[in-house]
Amino acid sequence: MKQRQPGSFSDAALRPFLEFFKAEASTGILLMITTAIAFAWANSAWSGSYFHIWEIMVGFPGGFTKTLHQWINDGLMAVFFLLVGLEIKREMTTGALASLKGAALPIFAAIGGMILPAAIYLLFNFGEPASRGWGIPMATDIAFSLGILALIGPSVPVSLKVFLAAFAIVDDIGAVLVIAFFYTAHISWAALGLALIILACLLLLNRFHVSKIWLYMILGLSLWTFLLKSGVHATVAGVLLAFCIPSSKLHDLERALHPWVVFAIIPIFALANAGVSLHGASLALIGHPVFLGILIALVFGKQFGVFFLSRIGAKIGAATLPQEVTWRQIYGVGWLGGIGFTMSIFISALAFEGSDLLSISKLAILCASLISAIGGWMILISTRSNQSTPRR
Repeated sequence: MKQRQPGSFSDAALRPFLEFFKAEASTGILLMITTAIAFAWANSAWSGSYFHIWEIMVGFPGGFTKTLHQWINDGLMAVFFLLVGLEIKREMTTGALASLKGAALPIFAAIGGMILPAAIYLLFNFGEPASRGWGIPMATDIAFSLGILALIGPSVPVSLKVFLAAFAIVDDIGAVLVIAFFYTAHISWAALGLALIILACLLLLNRFHVSKIWLYMILGLSLWTFLLKSGVHATVAGVLLAFCIPSSKLHDLERALHPWVVFAIIPIFALANAGVSLHGASLALIGHPVFLGILIALVFGKQFGVFFLSRIGAKIGAATLPQEVTWRQIYGVGWLGGIGFTMSIFISALAFEGSDLLSISKLAILCASLISAIGGWMILISTRSNQSTPRR
């Protein structure tokens, strides 16, 4: 009987991941289309309508009046973060992050892919107001990166797909923590106290194995409301709610939310946020410290951070290269890690809201994501003809 190697995965553990991979791959392709539409619309003869529509004021009972753009980023994206939280919890309970051996390499990769890009960005913007954007190049867009991996075809080892998903999810954990602790403008302690009480109630429901999802959703909406009023970014409520959902209900809720997030929320977010106007832009923009910081951090910082810290982890014996995966493929995945897109644009909106730097950062993210996607695709395509080459 063929024995499984370290870093391999059982069929039972892979089944939910493969469903997840197919859905994320289709999300990535849809994101590419939506991004192209937003960019073309923002630079067309109808560009005025693009920027006007997102500034329409929308009010709800309870004194909640925001622009359509704010409702998308604060409201709809909370559902996206709920799904992210469910994916994180699943990976930590039954997936690639469930054991130290399985999680070690993705964790090393994610740490390298967060620290080096942030350091590179600060190198270009240290001591300036723009240094607030240091969190922008830390994130990896899991949908886009898995979408590129899907385009390469079935020759890509499943364990490489698992590695990419796991390290991107660890990236998401880092991004959520950065948003919660470093992109909070002010704190209303009364509202935060009420949010903590709601969170305690959610934890009690979980502790006593209450399985009625509607109860969690009602309390989750209250948690989102009080966090919104507290000053802590309300999308964090999605992740906190996800970790309170009973493990027995994770898969069902994830499957229920996924179509809405994939086919509605993420495309709407991309449509509302990816439209960067080039009217009046000049070549001098390329030399702007924010543009250079984000571009170099995502394109070069990600690939080197992911690859070298992964190699260090393996060298010291703390991590194991997955079965059927080569270091060249890990390097290619490091390139795909430079596709920041959804989370990077989200953080840039928090860092530079109301500033001209927001458009510069978005353009840098789009350029870096395109370069990283092409670079990663080319490297991984080249590995298909070398599948029999021994790992080095």
